[in-house]
Amino acid sequence: MAPEMTRTTLVQWRTAIFALFLLCGVTFASWASRLPSVKRALGIGDLELGMLLFVMGAGSLIGLTLANIIVVRWGARRGLYVMFTGLTIALIIVGFGVETLGSFPVAAVGLALMGLTFGASDVMINVEAAAVEQRFGKTLMPLFHAFFSLGTVAGAGIGVAMAAWQVPVSVHLWAVAVLVVAVTVVSLRFVPVHDPGDVKDDSPASSRRERFSAALAVWREPRIYAIGLIMLGMAFAEGSANDWLTIAVVDGHGQREEVGAIALTVFSVAMTAFRAVGGPLVDRIGRVWTLRILSVAAAAGLITFILAPNLPVAFVGVALWGAGASLGFPLGMSAAADDPSRAAASVSAAATIGYVAFLCGPPVLGWISHQIGILPTLCIIVGLIIVSGLASGAAKPIAGSQVGVGRH
Repeated sequence: MAPEMTRTTLVQWRTAIFALFLLCGVTFASWASRLPSVKRALGIGDLELGMLLFVMGAGSLIGLTLANIIVVRWGARRGLYVMFTGLTIALIIVGFGVETLGSFPVAAVGLALMGLTFGASDVMINVEAAAVEQRFGKTLMPLFHAFFSLGTVAGAGIGVAMAAWQVPVSVHLWAVAVLVVAVTVVSLRFVPVHDPGDVKDDSPASSRRERFSAALAVWREPRIYAIGLIMLGMAFAEGSANDWLTIAVVDGHGQREEVGAIALTVFSVAMTAFRAVGGPLVDRIGRVWTLRILSVAAAAGLITFILAPNLPVAFVGVALWGAGASLGFPLGMSAAADDPSRAAASVSAAATIGYVAFLCGPPVLGWISHQIGILPTLCIIVGLIIVSGLASGAAKPIAGSQVGVGRH
């Protein structure tokens, strides 16, 4: 167990995790914002680019799976040092692969490593965020994820500037690598060496094989699958907007491309703003009722957008859609981490289920929309949101949890 901490050290710990969430958002968006330049530099088409994205997504799933084993073996602080070091190396490799060498295989290797380290780091910072949340005794996970969203906005903005100034992708990614090193070194100084709830058992019975078995045991728990279902539905709600909202505005509602970009901005702002203020709502009415209410809001917003007779109504629907989808993923992470002693394994398992939506969602929705059109395809997301809402009872805090209970 971690030693008792003063208010100052707790605030420093919280601030360090805020910084790491922000860093992850900046890093992810920095890569994503330069995809057109990547295509041009490598001389590839959409199919080859899709293969690169798939490699990165597959690496992320592997990282999600390995994260709990890394935390059990070394602890989150040391694990984060290793993963962010790996992320730095990955950014350097991708930079070399894309432009210096112009090599598709080298870029793919770098992206596989980037995905693996990014996925594992995501689990670890969420475990740390849940531990901070428990120490403060109030819901903070949505605010942590709001910092990730702010990071993506900042990273995308930087990417637009880099593209406008014709800065090479390699230089851009290497600059991000330097940022990763700087933020990691400064932030992890304030993360406890031993995570709260982690028990380091050096007895003979605590063999690596038994630790591995214990890490996999969470996959036999129905609650984890139900929490994963919550996250899956809301990840589809979020991911479908990121990938298909602009196309739905242009092809479905017959608007110009810039109007689609504005709609995506409205969605992102609504989601980020609600994540920033959602914690007090959870502390007031509880995790379960918050998820139920927001699932209704997300479904209603998406239906409004699909059926909107004019642009203003469509924008109202987009804002409701973004606000409703904002807390499903962070509150699912928080619920999975209710038991600190098993937080890493539970968060890893639930996140793996949820991330299936981010990996498989875009191509599946793209294939369906090719058959029936983009607006009818979005009706499938409405169904998944409803399923997520029906599963919300699984997020009820377990006995002893300090957050997400609400005041009744």
